[in-house]
Amino acid sequence: MKYPGKELENFDKATIWRKYIYFHIQSFIRAKVLEVGAGIGSFTENYKHKIKDLTLSELDANNLKIIKKKFKSTNLSFTNKTVKNLNKNFDTIMYLNVLEHVKNDKNEIKIAFQKLKKNGHLIILVPAHNELYSKFDKAVGHFKRYDKNFFDNLNLKNSEIKKFIFLDSMGYLLYFLNKFFFKDEVYPSKFKILIWDKIFTPMTFFLDKLFLNKFGKNILYIVKKL
Repeated sequence: MKYPGKELENFDKATIWRKYIYFHIQSFIRAKVLEVGAGIGSFTENYKHKIKDLTLSELDANNLKIIKKKFKSTNLSFTNKTVKNLNKNFDTIMYLNVLEHVKNDKNEIKIAFQKLKKNGHLIILVPAHNELYSKFDKAVGHFKRYDKNFFDNLNLKNSEIKKFIFLDSMGYLLYFLNKFFFKDEVYPSKFKILIWDKIFTPMTFFLDKLFLNKFGKNILYIVKKL
């Protein structure tokens, strides 16, 4: 399988944004961990040193080659299998900007939830607000962006929602303006990503708190298996 997007290298420079995400999810990353769709390992860099049993799943052959080389001196495991085909159970399963690439997303979530051990956590980060769907979303293989109702209607049995919030309120405004003023743009430039990450992301730390995490460009959903 080949990943359709070309943005991973550019977004790899968004280090402040990923640290912000890690701040919100770090307490739920425990014991035996699976990161689905690890890409080129951008999120993995933030937590790999704290986890002894970590599996990175990546379907794209080139990306898989990159992360194997990137983390060759670690004790990480790598696979090109889907969650459905993994004969293991995990304490933490993460989909960090991955679920939007999965057509049958609800079924994917149910399968992942079944693969969790008791008291395990499923961590999902997705782009929010389908009205923001752009040429960029289409180019990188996003089937959609997400709204709160999608998660409200999951109906996972024996589960407890631990965190269900919006993130990057400043990013919502920037994304909307970019879609309006740069209609023909597909991939954001490295310069735009740098400005968003280094200047506007620190601002969004405070704005997200001000808006009580009720508004933003992304949704973070964390559910516990009881």
